[in-house]
Amino acid sequence: MPHLRRVVVKVLPHDRTSFTQGLEIADGLLYEGTGRRGESVVRAIDLATGKVRGEVRLPDDFFGEGITVTGDRIWQLTWQEGVAIERDRHTLRELRRVRYSGEGWGLCFDGRRLVMSDGSDELTFRDPRTFQPVGRVPVRLGGRPVEELNELECVDGQVWANVWGSTDIVRIDPASGQVTAVADASGLLSEEEQAQADVLNGIAAVPGTDEFLITGKYWPWMFRVRFEPA
Repeated sequence: MPHLRRVVVKVLPHDRTSFTQGLEIADGLLYEGTGRRGESVVRAIDLATGKVRGEVRLPDDFFGEGITVTGDRIWQLTWQEGVAIERDRHTLRELRRVRYSGEGWGLCFDGRRLVMSDGSDELTFRDPRTFQPVGRVPVRLGGRPVEELNELECVDGQVWANVWGSTDIVRIDPASGQVTAVADASGLLSEEEQAQADVLNGIAAVPGTDEFLITGKYWPWMFRVRFEPA
């Protein structure tokens, strides 16, 4: 099973007040969902200029979690409220809410299904129109469960997942639930920066490349990286 190292291609500024929960790129825009009750937002940022093109705040009693783009829509999770919010991607306006059981952590779209994490060692597959569950898979590494799966990114038939509280990003085969690679994303911040920041969280594939944007909660930077054999 491959171990990968991160190679930094570019360093970009990041709003250090953002408790980053979800990150995704579509049509030249970076969509970011953030957490904390009373602070949770979804915003669209122009990747070329860094300008915020739109932002909406969640109700104060909602703790925002992962987001993903499905065509002209965005799905957004909430942590313990059991509510998924569907939004218009262009305006970020809320269109409807759907209830689900359990916690919401990470979310991505593989072109056919939504893939959702809830902090456990399982991924749940959901219908992108109804948000209803259509399957589950346990995630294993060497036969052991991989728990606290957090922010997700679906790319090239694989699911990349932040492991909460660590600097590991795992690549998962969603058909089997087997981890097919572990990427080490440690050492991105200086000691001084890390002292004022929280954990690594946030991964977005850069379309048309083999690169990703990664960041963390309250991080001052985003890092455009490639993952290469260690």
